[in-house]
Amino acid sequence: MTVRRGDIELAGLTKTFDGVHMAVQGVNLRIPNGAYCCFLGPSGCGKTTILRMIAGHEDPSDGEILIGGENVVGLAPVQRGTAMMFQSYALFPHLSVRDNIAFALRVRGLDKAERYRVTDAMIEKVRLSELRDRLPAQLSGGQQQRVALARAAITEPRVLLLDEPLSALDEQLRVQMRVELQRMQRELGITFVHVTHSQLEAIALADLVVVMEKGEIKQAGPAREVYASPKDRYVAEFLGGQNVLSGKVETIADGRLSFAPLDRAEIAVPMRANARVGVGDQIDVAVRRDDIELLRPNATISTGEQTAVPGRVLAIEYQGSFVKVMLDAIADEEFVAYVPERSFFRDPFAIGDIVLAAWRIDHARLLGR
Repeated sequence: MTVRRGDIELAGLTKTFDGVHMAVQGVNLRIPNGAYCCFLGPSGCGKTTILRMIAGHEDPSDGEILIGGENVVGLAPVQRGTAMMFQSYALFPHLSVRDNIAFALRVRGLDKAERYRVTDAMIEKVRLSELRDRLPAQLSGGQQQRVALARAAITEPRVLLLDEPLSALDEQLRVQMRVELQRMQRELGITFVHVTHSQLEAIALADLVVVMEKGEIKQAGPAREVYASPKDRYVAEFLGGQNVLSGKVETIADGRLSFAPLDRAEIAVPMRANARVGVGDQIDVAVRRDDIELLRPNATISTGEQTAVPGRVLAIEYQGSFVKVMLDAIADEEFVAYVPERSFFRDPFAIGDIVLAAWRIDHARLLGR
């Protein structure tokens, strides 16, 4: 398969509706050729609008969209080298799997023998050979999705666009299809741009995660970087897995600062490089939930290495490999510890217990504001 460059650059991309509502606000982003990129955010954040502008189904109000170095604004979707897989799959109910996948080649005028040759090779790639004569109604949801994916990929696009492709599937099938999407993306070697509101889906699939809010990119980077090192409170809370504490800076010394979250005693946190923070400033600090160790109230911690806050256990949820423990450690703030299952059940806590929530000082992260 001959693949043209599918790197994407969004430069000052803006979209307003009715000249008033700004759905996308001056977005700048580079997506490398052959990357798997996920746009992540709540409903109305602009992620689907960006996808539709890349596809050519919406025109930007301002800015450029470059694919393979070519500005494609104003070009019809077929001229851009993109293909879109819709959430609904939109399969033709009266056509077999084979003819659904071959449909785009038929529209392009390929003769029957040639389009079936190309189609059968694609059917083999997506592991649908035994189902090629079935109608969509005779397929499972996951099989229908593979047909839709193959139909989009058969045109050899530079970029494949996926609009919440897993949202209609049950949890087990969603996990299976994540594996299928990754495998197909690697085998096809083309750029995937995937829109989702699922944090787990984005970090499981993507080379590049783009977190959006109100038409703007809040953070973009590799999945682990965005998850483990969020830049601000919004990203930390939206992606989950982090406790975010707020307070006023009390002291700054020796590469650390101390702050007092609400009614609690001072907590130490490493000073971030180039952070413009002074005594008296209000700050946000993130601590990963799986970095929290729960101790009995009389336990001692390593002074200078650890910090801790007391709290009462409010709720306990067994999650299989870990136990989610919710505390009232910080007033008016959710505070959660993910305790490894074996550790928790060696000396289990109960609702109402007073505990110390402890973590290493160097595991806390000062967030931007």
